[in-house]
Amino acid sequence: MELGRAGFAVVIGPLVTGLCDDAAVFPPGSASLPAAVRAHLDRRDAWYAALVGPLILPDGALAELATLVPAETTLPLSVTLPGGPDGLDAVRATAARLPVNLRSVEVPVAPAADPVDAVDQIAGSAAGIDAYVEIPRDGSGPAVLRRVAELGLRAKFRTGGVWAELYPPVGELAAALTDAVAAGVAFKATAGLHHAVRTTDPTTGFDQHGFLNLLLATSVLLDGGGRSDAAAALADRDGPGLATRLDELAPVQVSAVRRAVVSYGTCSVTDPLAELVALGLITVPDREGSPT
Repeated sequence: MELGRAGFAVVIGPLVTGLCDDAAVFPPGSASLPAAVRAHLDRRDAWYAALVGPLILPDGALAELATLVPAETTLPLSVTLPGGPDGLDAVRATAARLPVNLRSVEVPVAPAADPVDAVDQIAGSAAGIDAYVEIPRDGSGPAVLRRVAELGLRAKFRTGGVWAELYPPVGELAAALTDAVAAGVAFKATAGLHHAVRTTDPTTGFDQHGFLNLLLATSVLLDGGGRSDAAAALADRDGPGLATRLDELAPVQVSAVRRAVVSYGTCSVTDPLAELVALGLITVPDREGSPT
């Protein structure tokens, strides 16, 4: 048990510490930049602050931060470059003039580019910071992942979006996770992980991956399981069962899982928080400072 910044006794274990990157400005949340920055800074004093990673912003939003971040504050930041790696040098130069801590960049491989050459370009321009290369879902994905491993970069897997086809099927995602774990590549996930457990969205009808499923599938692979075992973990809709299996992992297993699964982006930090509390993986402090 640890004391949070407000003096409360907080139980947010290593399995979920820093798991939720704050993607509030992206759909479907689509918060305004001022609102997202203000909310992110306010969360530093929240009892659940340990759950939250950096604020994720597209590169085009950087210029506006000068008037939004107090000078005495340092905003932890991950920047996406949807246009590819050509803008990396400009992002680093702009960030250096702002009260931000540029922790990482997230860069896709442009469709028209040679995928391996693009990874080399990302590695050269992102030296000294963590660089996530978005792995294409076409035939170039395995080659890109191999080059990411060779250069010591990180991978980013897109796990959903605003259209059904943006959600990779269970078998496809299981194959990508299997390759990443086998290559020793740390990764993050983005988009579509709106819930802790795999579910079908009642409005769109889309089958959505769960972030606890992602953690469990990775654990299964690290413990020697195969692609079919990972697929079974990704397909599991038993929330209490998933929570129990993850809660029973030994500390060394939890450390291994979180070295592999760095984080995932969520447009609402409070949604995963509420679900983790409901499943018993996070304990809420009461007013007297005791966990409930």
